[in-house]
Amino acid sequence: MDRKILSRLFSVTVWKRRAFFLISDIIIIAFSLYASFWLRFDALIPEQYQLRYPFYLMTAIIIRVALLYIFGMYNFSWRYFSVLDLARLTIAVILSTGMLSSIFLIFRESPYIGGIPRSVLLIDFILTYSLMMMLRVSKRVYREYISKGRKLEKGKLRVLIIGAGEAGNSIVNEMISNPKSPYVPVGFVDDDPAKQGLKINGIKVLGNRTAILDILKGNHIDEILIAIPSADSTEIRKILDQIRQAEWKKKIRVLPGILELVDGNVGLRDIKEIRIEDLLSREPVSTDFQKISEFINGKCILITGAGGSIGSEIVRTVLQFKPEKVAALDIDETELFYLINKLPKKEIEVIPVVADIRDKAKLDMVFKQCNPGVVIHSAAYKHVPIIEEFPEEAIKTNVLGTKNLAELSIKHKVEKFVNISTDKVINPTSVMGASKRVSEEMLKVVNKLNTTKFISVRFGNVLGSRGSVIPIFEEQIKKGGPVTVTHPEMKRYFMATSEAVILVLQAAASGNGGEVFILDMGEPIKIADLAKEMIRLKGLEPDVDIQIEFTGLRPGEKLFEELLGAEEGSEPTEHPKIFKARSVDKEKSFNGKDEEWLLNKIDYLIQISSNSADKLQIVEILKEILPTYKPGYNAKV
Repeated sequence: MDRKILSRLFSVTVWKRRAFFLISDIIIIAFSLYASFWLRFDALIPEQYQLRYPFYLMTAIIIRVALLYIFGMYNFSWRYFSVLDLARLTIAVILSTGMLSSIFLIFRESPYIGGIPRSVLLIDFILTYSLMMMLRVSKRVYREYISKGRKLEKGKLRVLIIGAGEAGNSIVNEMISNPKSPYVPVGFVDDDPAKQGLKINGIKVLGNRTAILDILKGNHIDEILIAIPSADSTEIRKILDQIRQAEWKKKIRVLPGILELVDGNVGLRDIKEIRIEDLLSREPVSTDFQKISEFINGKCILITGAGGSIGSEIVRTVLQFKPEKVAALDIDETELFYLINKLPKKEIEVIPVVADIRDKAKLDMVFKQCNPGVVIHSAAYKHVPIIEEFPEEAIKTNVLGTKNLAELSIKHKVEKFVNISTDKVINPTSVMGASKRVSEEMLKVVNKLNTTKFISVRFGNVLGSRGSVIPIFEEQIKKGGPVTVTHPEMKRYFMATSEAVILVLQAAASGNGGEVFILDMGEPIKIADLAKEMIRLKGLEPDVDIQIEFTGLRPGEKLFEELLGAEEGSEPTEHPKIFKARSVDKEKSFNGKDEEWLLNKIDYLIQISSNSADKLQIVEILKEILPTYKPGYNAKV
């Protein structure tokens, strides 16, 4: 619809509402004043007051309407009449009553407005205030209380809300007031003893968490909503354990963590089905936002692999720190399209760049156009079993691509180059891990040769990233199983994408060049346990409703991943979740050869990968460069 038409309609609606309240107030003022005389004189109003009544009324209308207008009583939302609006109404009526009393007192000898009894003014104040207040709260009372009983319509879902705090209260208020809400709140569960038995927004607190079993049995609940944004994963797991005691098979929903909410407020739009990420993510870590802002603010940031799980989150996070612009580079134009369309509309320009990091000439053009102050390099081949079959492709992307970006960063005087690495570089058993470790070693060498600061950051699996086990398991469960796990003892580290990215930026902002930072990934999780938990989240039983099958280790896989090699060790940094790998003596790093030998060997590795597909030769060269590389199908740590 045309904006002018919408503007007119809005204007007409506003003026209709103002006219309605103005006319209603005049009627209330007239009725209250007359009723005050009628009550004061037991329905027998003396003739003198009847003759003066029009003058009393005119004075009252002018004074009261003027004060009501000044205090905004004709410019408020009837639907959302608030406590602040009520306070303004109270002040307006009290002040207008005081002014009327003063006027009638000053002109007490007047033949027109003199002689009004003080008791009439008191009764008039009570009636006027009561009627005006009732009129203004009537719509909200109707919507939130009277009409609530009509909400139990067919098709609405009866929801039990766990958490009667601000978030739960806000959600229930919207469930009641929003006619399009698919939910009907049945009751609250809360552990606060002071809230037991209370009604909040008209909805009763039915008990604490220990009573969940009885509550679910007696209230015909369709869904459960955990409305505690401040709850960490441990807290949510405890709540789930209590719900499962009731053999609950229906949906459980949850509100996002408080840091995920855009403005700290919650609404129906924020409700989501509980996922495994909610049970694995950890408490938010402290972040030096000032340091990250200084690192990013006002610069062009070039992000490679921008369409991927980590790259897209880096783009979204970097935008919060007000760079001059962002160049989002990826070889996959579809993922770039989705990324750009999902980004919030901001003044900061995000330039999509379709390019292959193997294409140095194209990259040079990008550097000239963007003139980046920071390069964040997350583009890589990462799927271990596939890359194990095509080692030449891993070298061309993970090594040559990184080399191209590093050389161009030096040429164009980039301030910092941040390389996203992986826990698979430690004692690598896969070509993927070995190729990423070669990139790390190469960047440590080139860091010494120029003013650009090269930094690598290692971490493990990111929750829900593309190609990770979580989306694969979700799809398998959706199809009815089986869920395939390679080995019953396989463990992996997991981290929320948002946490990983903010820690990467924190490490990069602190780095002075040449470091390899390691992120604290918490405790490793058994993949089999992860699969079982994901099955239970769907209200199903592992190995009963959905089978778990063990398929055996795949080429290049290890049972356990490490974040540090035995030859490295670590040092703490100023951040408790970020550690720095100790510099390794070159005698232990690449067979005692010097750095020039390393760079020459890397060039030869790239040449072999580009000119032939001799897998064995590529693996042999990788073994020459990396003494800790032990290729093998059954390699274990």
